[in-house]
Amino acid sequence: MMTFWYIFVMAGVTYLIRMIPFSFFTKRIKSVMLRSFLYYIPYAVLAAMTIPAIFYSTGHFLTALGGTIVALVLAYFRLPLIVVALAASGSAFLLSFFV
Repeated sequence: MMTFWYIFVMAGVTYLIRMIPFSFFTKRIKSVMLRSFLYYIPYAVLAAMTIPAIFYSTGHFLTALGGTIVALVLAYFRLPLIVVALAASGSAFLLSFFV
């Protein structure tokens, strides 16, 4: 029965987090600087959550760095996401044999 209350409270918190900005900002934001700042928040949060996870996922810094470099190079050349992910994972795996 307690699990129901946990889920109910978390649903309420999640709803409030999404609803409050809509209730406060009823007009369109005209400030170019503020709109630019708000535009980049999702990317900054995603990077802040992903980058530490990348470097702690393999258990060794050099394997994670190698996989990251491979992923960045392949992403720069606009290869499909599945190719980038598999190549980065494979390179980190292969580097783990040498480190």
